[in-house]
Amino acid sequence: MLKKLYLFAIITFISSTAALAQNSLDIHFNGMGFLDNREYKPFVLRSRTYSGVRTELDMGLNIDSVHHFIVGANALHEFGAQPYFVKVNPVAYYSYTGKNWLFNAGAFPREGLLDDYPRALLNDTLRYYRPNVEGLLARYHNEHFTETGWIDWVSRQTDTEREEFLFGFSGKYRPSLFGPFYVSHYFLLLHDAGPGIPIPNDHIQDNGGGQIRLGLDFSHKTFLDSLSVEAGGMMSFERTRGVDGFQKPKGFIANAYLSWHKFALFDEFYKGDGSHIIYGDSFYQYKTYNRLDIIYTPFLFNRIKGQFILSFHQVPGSAMSNQEAFRVTFDLGRKTLLKFKD
Repeated sequence: MLKKLYLFAIITFISSTAALAQNSLDIHFNGMGFLDNREYKPFVLRSRTYSGVRTELDMGLNIDSVHHFIVGANALHEFGAQPYFVKVNPVAYYSYTGKNWLFNAGAFPREGLLDDYPRALLNDTLRYYRPNVEGLLARYHNEHFTETGWIDWVSRQTDTEREEFLFGFSGKYRPSLFGPFYVSHYFLLLHDAGPGIPIPNDHIQDNGGGQIRLGLDFSHKTFLDSLSVEAGGMMSFERTRGVDGFQKPKGFIANAYLSWHKFALFDEFYKGDGSHIIYGDSFYQYKTYNRLDIIYTPFLFNRIKGQFILSFHQVPGSAMSNQEAFRVTFDLGRKTLLKFKD
């Protein structure tokens, strides 16, 4: 399906410029450099340093103000690695951007679309190693309400490779445009089926989770630049078909975020049953977990942002874990190269 979509996008990209009027061609360049050192006491094998740089370059054919075809590549270089680019992800998708609707089909960046998911459901290393969604995404939004649904193919079935895809939805509802109260929700599920050649005693697995949160946003209503608090419930869904039914661990989750000038604090607390969410943060398998982020943003200038985050992770029966991350993100925006006329 995706190969056909890539071919369709490329053919349209090349041929439409001569056939359509009032369209334009633009270019977009963005990326991220990262250094993320993790000293996780409960997870020795995951105590490592992630470091590298991602760069994305794409070109877009704008049929009009709402229909777009984008083709490019997102490349990862890990510092010290050979060859230079460890992995290059294709970017090729159709995008509809209406007044209230967004629709993407193909391989497109997850940044700005799914990066608000809680780490309990989607861990933060996906920003480094899986920058794209490969599938479909639809979003409806107005001044009070936003809802997003999506599907992402993780692995295509072959004789030896498994069939895996993620799907989910998330949203936020703010009853009053100027009031502090809002409610948000997040859900995802991984479907994991076997390869084309069956493996003895292998079973289809379903794994995922969801959260519902009530929040208050007091940003720009105090001396702080930002202040928000959230609290709600979390449930995970874990099933091995033919072996057991859905296991549904539950828990309470709460967080608070505040920022003032270049400094910010984020604290999240979880209490309940331990959950094993494959694409989520492993710390949530504990029945009690607290994470504190101390954030310093030394520069934020003209589409370039540098941020240092010192994190402390605390679970029962283990010494405190620590994590130090520095990230530089840049996005030069879309620049028009050509405009086509009749």
